[in-house]
Amino acid sequence: MDSKSIIIVGASGMIGGLSLQGCLAAEEVSAATVLVRRSLGVSHPKLREVVHTDYADYSALVDTLAGQDAALFCLGAYTGSVRDDEFRKITVDYAVNFAKALHDASPQAAFCFLSGAGADQTERSRMSFARYKGAAEKALLGVGFPRVHIFRPAYIYPVEKRIEPNFSYRLMRVLWPLVRAVYPNAGVASDALAKAMVQAALHGTPEYNDPVIENRDIRAMSAG
Repeated sequence: MDSKSIIIVGASGMIGGLSLQGCLAAEEVSAATVLVRRSLGVSHPKLREVVHTDYADYSALVDTLAGQDAALFCLGAYTGSVRDDEFRKITVDYAVNFAKALHDASPQAAFCFLSGAGADQTERSRMSFARYKGAAEKALLGVGFPRVHIFRPAYIYPVEKRIEPNFSYRLMRVLWPLVRAVYPNAGVASDALAKAMVQAALHGTPEYNDPVIENRDIRAMSAG
């Protein structure tokens, strides 16, 4: 079995954290590197933490980025949680700058990006989330990686309790059992999404020709 080195950005978040757990548990993964602003407080023989505060500039991380087989980019911000210009910087610039730096150091790596349902690569949507996620997707597809996997979940149900970011998320968490029963593709559980992302990083998505993986396909991947 070939061992893999995976790097994760956004491991302090819900999906990034679950993806890290999946990588640490996977026999195929020999090393999991996380870029963090502060320590996660996790100890594991496979884990390497790299504290990095400037997500717009990765020039100091050439050695860290070299030799990586795959990346999981799970960093993001909730709509309305920051100013629009900051939201675009986090959503587009941070992702694209990281991808370009990774490609320079590990050109054969696979790249998995946590996007969202409704992302618009034409950037014509009236919703900033859709425009910015679409802009990031389009740019990432042009970086030159041999494999890019773009995940577009709808609502993400947190399987672990957390403080919800706003009222809409609190309400959706309560209604989720009913919504899921009526509209099974209205969302995906957080652990299922993380499982699908790790699976794509390690093995690709041979069952899908399109690099964009919508909510329905995420659920199908995680069920396998």
